[in-house]
Amino acid sequence: MSPHPEFTADVLVVGAGPTGLLLAGDLAAVGVRVVVLEKRTEESNLTRAFAVHARTLEALDARGLAEQLIATGNFIGRLRLFGRTTIDLSDLDTRFPGVLMTPQYHTERLLEERALKHGAEIRRGARVTGLSQDAAGVDVHVQPAGEDGAPAAPTTVRARYVVGTDGVRSAVREAIGMPFPGRSVLRSVMLADVRLDSRPGQLPAFNGVAEGFAFIADFGDGWYRVIAWERGSDLPTGAPVDFDSLRAVTRAAFGTDFGMREPRWTSRFHSDERQVPRYRDGRVFLAGDAAHVHSPAGGLGMNAGIQDAANLGWKLAAVLQGRGDDRLLDSYHDERHPVGTAVLRVSGTIVRAVLATSPLTRSLRNAAAGAAFLAPFALRRGALFISGIGIHYPAPPGAHPLVGHRAPDLPLAETDDGPIRLYEALRAGTYVRVLPRGAEVKHEAGVTTVTRADAGTATVLVRPDGYVERVSGP
Repeated sequence: MSPHPEFTADVLVVGAGPTGLLLAGDLAAVGVRVVVLEKRTEESNLTRAFAVHARTLEALDARGLAEQLIATGNFIGRLRLFGRTTIDLSDLDTRFPGVLMTPQYHTERLLEERALKHGAEIRRGARVTGLSQDAAGVDVHVQPAGEDGAPAAPTTVRARYVVGTDGVRSAVREAIGMPFPGRSVLRSVMLADVRLDSRPGQLPAFNGVAEGFAFIADFGDGWYRVIAWERGSDLPTGAPVDFDSLRAVTRAAFGTDFGMREPRWTSRFHSDERQVPRYRDGRVFLAGDAAHVHSPAGGLGMNAGIQDAANLGWKLAAVLQGRGDDRLLDSYHDERHPVGTAVLRVSGTIVRAVLATSPLTRSLRNAAAGAAFLAPFALRRGALFISGIGIHYPAPPGAHPLVGHRAPDLPLAETDDGPIRLYEALRAGTYVRVLPRGAEVKHEAGVTTVTRADAGTATVLVRPDGYVERVSGP
């Protein structure tokens, strides 16, 4: 008799946040058996993340969700960093030139609906207490909750692969003994969703002063997100937010609290800069905040996690379905770990500039940043990175310059209700081969073949995550 239980799933995803839900939906959509374990018994209204950048919207567009999500929030073309320093996202070469401000629960809702539609199973009230792996699979020890919320009998589930998307306090990361080196950056940051009597003149609004910093974003439905940090505060994350303190920091940063009132939700968090040395340990993978955490500056966190999932999902599916090998799984770490490192560096640079203490230092900071961002190259580079449009992966020596880069949303010449854009074709969850007009179409298993509508003469093979795999022809 086998010492292991029967396989419950091909892939067990731990954590039902945006990263885990997108991954589960991608896997289920192509026929992979996937189970999601979530320790919460109910959906959470916590909404720490709210910025959805262009590359993430493209990923959601490739899953048919972008327009629905955009309808829930406020789309803006500029990001204000501090003082008068802004990043202009409005001229990016994408269908989504800007950043969407919307509460995280809208993103989670759409991703959960998609995952369930394709057959993913979500088990709530399931807390992971440990795991062990062997050459064939992973045994995950789970403490489920009973119908009354009390702990039920512990159980063990088995999967061929496990992905920890369970956040900064990841039980999966702890179970495999993966280090999470780094340091604390900000302690006791206050969050709140509020009403305002008067709307700030420029949104999002962000400024750092001697007393701390404050950030205000507009959700577009009458509610505003406020993030504020009071210098010297060191209250624990569980301490209630003092609304008077929140208003005081906001007044210090902007000269007014804009008539802040009616907080519908408040919270605190500590912000660390940490990253695991490896995103893979045998049959166990880490993604999102379980693999990397950083300051909220730039609104990069949720976006980086979703892109982790988009990179990993199709690779797991390819290996499980016999179309890839172990090297393909290794490429997840090779491609995403450097991106995580860069995100930590960029967000850390921004937050350290914001935390400048003396008036002279802040004046020099604003002047230097303003001068730097007057340079078109610097402005463009910042916009490409923060939006995610400019992030690319290593390419083999001698490869075409586009290999490893994000594929633009090419117009297609399809008929009979076929896709008319590349990102519509990517909704099949397969590789997409884009042929020049007039080329002979030869169909291949596991590849969606389409014809470009423009005058381009190259044939482009695009990975399921929207990155260029190969370019042939002139």
